[in-house]
Amino acid sequence: MQQIKRILIVGGGTAGWMTAALLGKLFQGLYEIMLIESEEIGTVGVGEATIPAIKKYNELLELDENDFIRRTQGSFKLGIEFVDWAHKGDAYFHSFGVIGQDLGWLRCHQYWLKMRAQGRAADFSAYSINSAAARANKFMRADPKMAESPIGHIAHAFQFDAGLYARFLRAYAEARGVRRREGKVVDVALGGTDGFVQSVTLEDGETIAADLFIDCSGFRGLIIEQAMKTGYEDWTHWLPCDRAIAVPCARTEPFTPYTRATARTAGWQWRIPLQHRTGNGHVYSSAHISDEEAEAQLLANLDGAQLADTNKLRFTTGKRKRIWNRNCVALGLASGFLEPLESTSIHLIQAMVIRLVRLLPDRGFDPATIAEFNRQADFEYARIRDFIILHYKATSRDDTAFWRQCRDMEVPDTLQRKIDLFAANGRVFREDDELFTEESWIQVFLGQGVIPRGYDPLVDIKPEAQVEEYLGNIQRVIARCVDLMPDHAEFVAKTCAA
Repeated sequence: MQQIKRILIVGGGTAGWMTAALLGKLFQGLYEIMLIESEEIGTVGVGEATIPAIKKYNELLELDENDFIRRTQGSFKLGIEFVDWAHKGDAYFHSFGVIGQDLGWLRCHQYWLKMRAQGRAADFSAYSINSAAARANKFMRADPKMAESPIGHIAHAFQFDAGLYARFLRAYAEARGVRRREGKVVDVALGGTDGFVQSVTLEDGETIAADLFIDCSGFRGLIIEQAMKTGYEDWTHWLPCDRAIAVPCARTEPFTPYTRATARTAGWQWRIPLQHRTGNGHVYSSAHISDEEAEAQLLANLDGAQLADTNKLRFTTGKRKRIWNRNCVALGLASGFLEPLESTSIHLIQAMVIRLVRLLPDRGFDPATIAEFNRQADFEYARIRDFIILHYKATSRDDTAFWRQCRDMEVPDTLQRKIDLFAANGRVFREDDELFTEESWIQVFLGQGVIPRGYDPLVDIKPEAQVEEYLGNIQRVIARCVDLMPDHAEFVAKTCAA
């Protein structure tokens, strides 16, 4: 076995520096790691909201959470509020963590379905500590000593400034031996017989060779696509949004511990509260609204004063046909793009680089290793894709051509099976290691108006009075816990103010 010696990361930004930081930490000088980026080439820098899985990445880096939040002007995130998705005037939470507690064999929502049909249940968000806290703008970290209380089961992620995050990770990576090379790649040399990447050439004429190349060059896919012609799976027939406009505005109150996604006439608008500003953006379909109208719609719905010019993006939802091709692995936007509706962009960078570490090749680049990486990556992308499609498909909105198209479209078989099963009796099963839990699917199904026709027959084992008391007790306990929690702004000010 011949060990690889040099790993070359092409491109900085969030993807490049997340990759460099983790490899620098885990490999401990075993390999030479170099990152090439150019100050002349901007980064997208709008991936500012995350999901709880990022805590695993931070643990691998052994980061102090409060220091990390201070350095990135961050805030805490309990979930996402969806406004006007099922129908105009409606809102629901997709929150992290558990919902209530199981009773016997069954999950909480099965008992809720029976009581709801009789008008004897509260809004579903009342049974989630995260949702109830988010509605009250409260936050605290889970207390592991209170495993019997909802306080022990609070799940959180972060909202932060992506530019500051990349800068923070660059310093971290360079302190662990990663070399940064300023420069613009102008040529990629492939082997004539095997098509493997041999080297890249910079604008100043320097040629840099490596064994393993990691393409973090963004949408253009400098190595994976421009040089290697890997190909791309286009998913716009399911996810029609192909444009985004991002703009920061002044921070306003309340300082919410959640991201908001508000459906608009031909897409949706995000709101992400940070310590020093609020991030905003409009994701939309150019086939249904002009760029000018989309920008006007965004700017008319800001909470505070606009702080910078808008940043306009064009994209095609989908993924590379092979995220790992020969001796090149694409990460971040170079690997594919799923719109930021469920804050999965940073997670996919993290997941792919951890997967690469677990399947690290030697210089032989065994095809079985590459095939397994791509199998796992394809599965993860497809299941996240299905979850995002659900938000568009399951709607009763018919006020614009965009929403009628989404409502009426055919969806992947993998998603249709989940919809049909849940619509029958509220059952949903997590497949293999797919990202989103059963609790996530349940909340979005119900929030989007997919109310099952029935419930699990085993619900009827419990007397109705017992079920009503069980649900009421969950609601009361969660309400008491939320009353004791500090305000989100207060918590940040005391523990991790920038």
